[in-house]
Amino acid sequence: MDTARPFGRALCAMITPFTPTGGLDLDRAGELAVRLVAEGCDGLVLNGTTGESPTTTDAEKTALVRAVRAAVGPGPHLVAGVGSADTRHTVALARATEEAGADGLLVVTPYYSRPPQQAVEAHFLKVADATGLPVMVYDIPGRTGTRVAPESLRRLAAHPRIVAVKDCAYDLLGSARLIAETPLAYYSGCEELNLPLYAVGGAGYVSTVANVAPRRLRAVLDAFDAGDTATAARLHARLLPLAEAMMAAGLPGTVTVKALLGGVPREPLLPADRETADGLRAALEALLREDQAESVVSVRPKIAACSRTSSIGSSI
Repeated sequence: MDTARPFGRALCAMITPFTPTGGLDLDRAGELAVRLVAEGCDGLVLNGTTGESPTTTDAEKTALVRAVRAAVGPGPHLVAGVGSADTRHTVALARATEEAGADGLLVVTPYYSRPPQQAVEAHFLKVADATGLPVMVYDIPGRTGTRVAPESLRRLAAHPRIVAVKDCAYDLLGSARLIAETPLAYYSGCEELNLPLYAVGGAGYVSTVANVAPRRLRAVLDAFDAGDTATAARLHARLLPLAEAMMAAGLPGTVTVKALLGGVPREPLLPADRETADGLRAALEALLREDQAESVVSVRPKIAACSRTSSIGSSI
């Protein structure tokens, strides 16, 4: 495993496709996973927030991991969300996920109960000890109500299987310090910080927008790694209107992705309304027009018509 980038650079927080009647659509999931890998994703994060983990069962979560692993083969990284508010439940799901074929675990801070830092650390350590898989700590206090304190992350970094952080704490200074002071690989979980975090030593990103624009997101990192920071900055800026439309419009990312690719979320989430879906399509089409004008990428994606019953779009 590459300790600097244990799960690659470009990871997509993949949506979970459902049938029109609300069941898990494993065929569509496999098709989408294959397409995302072909379009430049080093790995996929399944059963995360974008994957609607709060409303999928443990059996559905493990079935999704098996189906995606079968579809993409052994090469791409599969990181599976196993977080919950219950440590025992998280440990059991981690073990089942390892058996299903994941090669990494995404573990969110226990939510709602707002445990103190000592309990937060104990939770992550117990999960890390439960399997042989590397762990990505998911630090998203805006959803969980509890930050993983920098001091806790420094201590957790000593565990051989706690190797990465999905960073949604919006503390670039704190993250930069931890990147410099620990071996933890930092992955941006906030679209607008993908390039800034990478520029200070981050490993890459876990992106919801990658469901619809995987090549364009990867192109930012490619340009930066090639030493062309001006192009990286320009490509990053070009993505910001789409990222803002998808992630800052008051709707969860899974809703906005499914408005663009087709498909329905599970309740309590509802599909985007027509006005919102039209705005999302306009933002994506504007990005495609800019790309076409400058020939930044060679494949123009098709956008599925917004439909509450349509399946996942045929191209991204």
